[in-house]
Amino acid sequence: MMRFTKLLWCLMFLLRFGFFTEAILDPVDFLALQAIRKSLDDMPGSKFFESWDFTSDPCGFAGVYCDGDKVISLNLGDPRAGSPGLSGRIDPAIGKLSALTELSIVPGRIMGALPATISQLKDLRFLAISRNFISGEIPASIGEVRGLRTLDLSYNQLTGTISPSIGSLPELSNLILCHNHLTGSIPPFLSQTLTRIDLKRNSLTGSISPASLPPSLQYLSLAWNQLTGPVDHVLLRLNQLNYLDLSLNRFTGTIPGRIFAFPITNLQLQRNFFYGLIQPANQVTIPTVDLSYNRFSGGISPLLSSVENLYLNSNRFTGEVPASFVERLLSASIQTLYLQHNFLTGIQISPAAEIPVSSSLCLQYNCMVPPLQTPCPLKAGPQKTRPTTQCSEWRG
Repeated sequence: MMRFTKLLWCLMFLLRFGFFTEAILDPVDFLALQAIRKSLDDMPGSKFFESWDFTSDPCGFAGVYCDGDKVISLNLGDPRAGSPGLSGRIDPAIGKLSALTELSIVPGRIMGALPATISQLKDLRFLAISRNFISGEIPASIGEVRGLRTLDLSYNQLTGTISPSIGSLPELSNLILCHNHLTGSIPPFLSQTLTRIDLKRNSLTGSISPASLPPSLQYLSLAWNQLTGPVDHVLLRLNQLNYLDLSLNRFTGTIPGRIFAFPITNLQLQRNFFYGLIQPANQVTIPTVDLSYNRFSGGISPLLSSVENLYLNSNRFTGEVPASFVERLLSASIQTLYLQHNFLTGIQISPAAEIPVSSSLCLQYNCMVPPLQTPCPLKAGPQKTRPTTQCSEWRG
């Protein structure tokens, strides 16, 4: 600290008497950039730091953007696709860039913890350090950066919990923490402008309270965690979703049919432990619905026949397939209809019917003899019908 202070006074003296006619940057920012440079290196093939010559004005460095004498944006690394990234660690001096509004680092081999000094960047709006090797916990003090809108720390080695202070950020719009090793529960989020939450492939546990997610959400991915409990009341609030993936968790309960009336582009709920019916609602407007590998039961609602790609395989559905599915399948309005590995007892389709080339139908391993043979995915297995001992009703 004493060394930093002495260097600061020396720089101020030199600037005062005009020794550096080109150096217009605030001395504090100048020294912070020097410390950041010393802690990072170009990976083989990268030439990002070639322009970082501190005998010239740092505002002309690659990735450095200034407003007056202050650094307002720092984008470290060559952003072009496939370019080598940087290695090293993030120096705590990053917190000295008091006017910084944007900080990003391209994919590379940045290691170590995220400096807690980032919480000193009170004007920070955008923080993205993904696809590196950042480890340790996410500093709870990031919740002090009240204007933060995007927090992307995905594809790192982060551990610990998601602090409630992050959930309390009032202007948060995008939270992307997928592909880490985060544990604990999902905190409640207070921001009413939050549109994207991506927490897939962590080790999160616990249930989701109905009021924890704001209705403003458009993208929600919680796949590959260990989350439990019902989600019906949570989903009913999220009427602006256009992407939903809850697959590979341990959720229970029913799925309210009313969510299928929302214009969701993609819906994935596979490999959970849902019980009960998919309740009917208005006509479904979702292009793709994936409810495979769950424990849904009851009949299949004809409202789902307007879905272009429908995956209901590996559940506990019973009864006959509604006639509306056959009509839309033969007219090529349905592209994919996977019904294998259920307890279905019939489908009103002629054995001579020709399935359009652009459509796929799989019916095997149900409580019936499939009226026509169609190609199925390899995972469906070789058995065409379910053993009669497993069926309370069987048709053949």
